Amino acid sequence: MTARSPETRQHAAVRAFLIAVVLFVSFAYFYQGGGWNQNSRFDLVRSLIEQGTLRIDSYHENTGDKALYQGHYYSDKAPGLALLALPAVAAMRPVLATAGVSSGSPRGLVALSYIATVFGVSLPTAAACACLFLLALRLGSSVSASAFGAIATGLATPVWAWATLLWGHALAGACLVLALAAAAMLQQTQDPVRDRFWGFVVGLTAGWATVSEYPAAPASAIVAILALTVVWPSGRQRRWRVAGSVAAGAVICVMVLLVYHRAAFGSSLHLGYSYYQAGAFPWMTHGFMGLTYPKPDVMLKLLFGCRRGLLFYGPVLAAAPFGLRLLWKNPSTAPIARASAAIATYYFLFNASFSAWHGAWSYGPRYMGAGVPLLAIGIAPVWSRAGSYLRAVLALLAVCGLGLSLMGVSTTAQPPNEFRCPALQLFWPSFSQGRFSLNQGSFLAPTEEVPEETHGAFNLGELVGLHGLPSLIPLFVFWSIALSFWLSIGRNREAAC
Repeated sequence: MTARSPETRQHAAVRAFLIAVVLFVSFAYFYQGGGWNQNSRFDLVRSLIEQGTLRIDSYHENTGDKALYQGHYYSDKAPGLALLALPAVAAMRPVLATAGVSSGSPRGLVALSYIATVFGVSLPTAAACACLFLLALRLGSSVSASAFGAIATGLATPVWAWATLLWGHALAGACLVLALAAAAMLQQTQDPVRDRFWGFVVGLTAGWATVSEYPAAPASAIVAILALTVVWPSGRQRRWRVAGSVAAGAVICVMVLLVYHRAAFGSSLHLGYSYYQAGAFPWMTHGFMGLTYPKPDVMLKLLFGCRRGLLFYGPVLAAAPFGLRLLWKNPSTAPIARASAAIATYYFLFNASFSAWHGAWSYGPRYMGAGVPLLAIGIAPVWSRAGSYLRAVLALLAVCGLGLSLMGVSTTAQPPNEFRCPALQLFWPSFSQGRFSLNQGSFLAPTEEVPEETHGAFNLGELVGLHGLPSLIPLFVFWSIALSFWLSIGRNREAAC
């Protein structure tokens, strides 16, 4: 955005901040309750804070996602999300105490698990979508196109559901977006200090994607290669400067993983997935930890299926490949388009190769989750170049995706496996009847449950006494206020010009 005036840059920053706030509130408005995946991560947070250990022995009965090593239970997940949420949860405990709520009580644990989700997943995902807005501007899209792409990514695709859960997919995707944007910044600078800073950011954020989700490693490598590709024509000195900075950021993440694995499993190279109890996840014995090869029928289901289809739950993403192709044809934006397409393709093939490709209780194809924001980079260029008719089609597709996502996050972002088409069999019937927050599973260990109470899902409207469809009114009011503010930014800019 160097060619734009300072006023435009200032307004762009304000718009990006507003997008981040709108999406953050939209994500944080819904608390999805517990489940094996998120419980495993929160158990690790609790163990570190309450007992100073990586063992989750005291809480392990609330999850099947656990490793058993030398008689002790551990989370089987990569530690990045738990470590990222740790400071926020630790800071919240004295706040609860001040409010007279014990952090070990069911009410306190619900609050802490909510904070872990909001700061570990919702906030990074909202920041990444705002970053998509700024990146789209840098790549040449208009303000309206960039805003449409960013908001559609956050609200009209499964990203909304994933951002309300203490899972690693949305966080890994957010880290990859931030790393890609940092790599794009290297195109705009020849200053050694800025080179080192942005190179370090690339290494740290791309590396943390892998610390949060092990399958992100190839995607992290693609972003690192992108950073070197961007600076390669500038000569050997700059190549080495950026390469060293990227490596410095990545080494920090590698050390976190090595130390964690050593402390938990006795070897820096042993993952929690290697220590499942016999018969726990039989599909993990197929191929390499459940990975075999991409299957054509699974690929079709991942794209178009009513159960997990990405284009079913986020139809606006059908425009993304065309947008990436437009960016690919421009020499200045081609490297970013190639990297984005490569990452999205990798996750698609990874999901199609996994024995448990459906991802159990999931909204959309969660194993493709980290690649969706990278694919969505292609939405803005299509909108920017489209005529009024095509824009109407894109808007309609986005509205359909937003409607499905709203029904999903309002009812449950974890539809049980028994539903072959959750949108028709679960989301719409429940939503239309005002049956919200269906998941009553909690983050609590079984011994901590209070029989006469529920500690499952809720939305913020329900906390103030609203139920069913009226519980969404505060969210809609907030959206209306944000839209008014967005329009006022445009009026102020025109007045300044």
